[in-house]
Amino acid sequence: MSLELPATLALAALLLAGVLLVAALHSWRRRRWLQGGRRGMGGLLLLGLALLTGSVAANLHTYSRLTAERPVATLAFAATGPARFEALLTLPGGDSAVYPLEGDEWQLDARVLTWRGPARLFGLDNLYRLERLSGRWRDPDRERTGPRSVHSLAEAAGLDLWALAREHGRWLPWVDAVYGSAAYLPLSDGARYAVVLGPSGLLARPLDPAAETAVRGWRSD
Repeated sequence: MSLELPATLALAALLLAGVLLVAALHSWRRRRWLQGGRRGMGGLLLLGLALLTGSVAANLHTYSRLTAERPVATLAFAATGPARFEALLTLPGGDSAVYPLEGDEWQLDARVLTWRGPARLFGLDNLYRLERLSGRWRDPDRERTGPRSVHSLAEAAGLDLWALAREHGRWLPWVDAVYGSAAYLPLSDGARYAVVLGPSGLLARPLDPAAETAVRGWRSD
């Protein structure tokens, strides 16, 4: 099962809430106040549950399924000036965008959600979401004082379950782990990299000679 489960639960709770609220109105019209009150209270509780579950579902739909090691992006770089580059980021589905970066290295950040207990029994997939792409400087002094280029890749939607689990994990026992992961490698004109996400987090690999040469020089410094 997958991301459709929270949305299905929200829809079911919403339908039941509607049935109970209609039944409550019917009871009140017949002056059955106690029965109507119970049904109305039940309907309101289910309505609240539907809204909460729907908010969680909306947030989870900003993530992608994580099954074993899988590709999450390819990056291609073209120099536009000294320590300035255009980064073409392409997602597995084919969507792409261009971002300007400054620095001598690039970094891609992601969020990861994994499940346990009832969530795994219901078949929820582990999830990831790309967070941001940024340029960085290898020299610490230049990293502190040099120009920064940071681009958000994530949509803000619904209840932020990742942040909630980090702050109040003991109240969410069905969330096994929430962690951030990042990969970074050198910027170089014409370089292309593949980024995959596996059990240990994000991994970046060179895809062409320009990237391989840049990585060899970067590792030998």
